[in-house]
Amino acid sequence: MTTESPAARQPLDPAALPETTIEFLTERHLATLSTLRADLSVHVVPVGFTFDQETGLVRIITRDGSVKVRNAERVLPGGIPTRGAVSQVDRGRWLTLEGPIRVSRVPEEIRDAENRYAARYRQPQPNPARVVLVIEVDRILGRG
Repeated sequence: MTTESPAARQPLDPAALPETTIEFLTERHLATLSTLRADLSVHVVPVGFTFDQETGLVRIITRDGSVKVRNAERVLPGGIPTRGAVSQVDRGRWLTLEGPIRVSRVPEEIRDAENRYAARYRQPQPNPARVVLVIEVDRILGRG
């Protein structure tokens, strides 16, 4: 069993990421998105995502009405807005980006997210029901 040093598990500053971490976030890797269902159990699905370091936003394109969209729009007990987390792993490198999650149906934001997705992965197929999940990253954990 390998033991990580405590420093390897410290949160990273989203506003001052090391260059190697930024590179890892632009390489072509799929990730998982975790959100909470109505019963507060965790819903985890594979996704492609992009991260904009300048704004601190994760963007995920998806179909309106999907479970992840419904979860993102849910207000938790006590009026707490829901949070989302995307995690990507490549052997010993891993990152989890967390924060409040919202849904955008603004056409300009959808086009922007599609262009970012195309740059990291491939051109997405047209989808008139497309929306964007946006995570305002306030915590990053990992070894990138």
